[in-house]
Amino acid sequence: MAEVTNILNKHTLSKLIAVETGFTEEKSSNAISAISSAITEALKDGDVVTLIGFGTFSVAKRAAKSGRNPKTKEVIAIPASKQPKFKAGKQLKEAVN
Repeated sequence: MAEVTNILNKHTLSKLIAVETGFTEEKSSNAISAISSAITEALKDGDVVTLIGFGTFSVAKRAAKSGRNPKTKEVIAIPASKQPKFKAGKQLKEAVN
C-alpha cells in the first residue's frame, strides 16, 4: 500500500480555494459544504452526479447476503445496503498519472 504523506482536509482545501479565487476562507468553506450537501442530496435521491473531467458520483446497491462472525463462526445476516461510488474522470486520471 502506498504511504500517505499529506492529507488534504476541508480546512486546508478551503485555504487553497481562497487563495485561488480571492474568496475568504469562510466563503470557501461554505462553498465546499454546499457542494458536499448538493452531491449527498442528489445521491440520496438516486441521481448520478457527473463533473466533466473530474468524475462521477453514483450509488451502488448491495444485495442482502449471509456472512460469518470471525470470532464465533456464527452465520449472520448482512442486510441489503446502498454504497456511494466514485469513478474518476479522464482528466483526473491523466493528471494523477
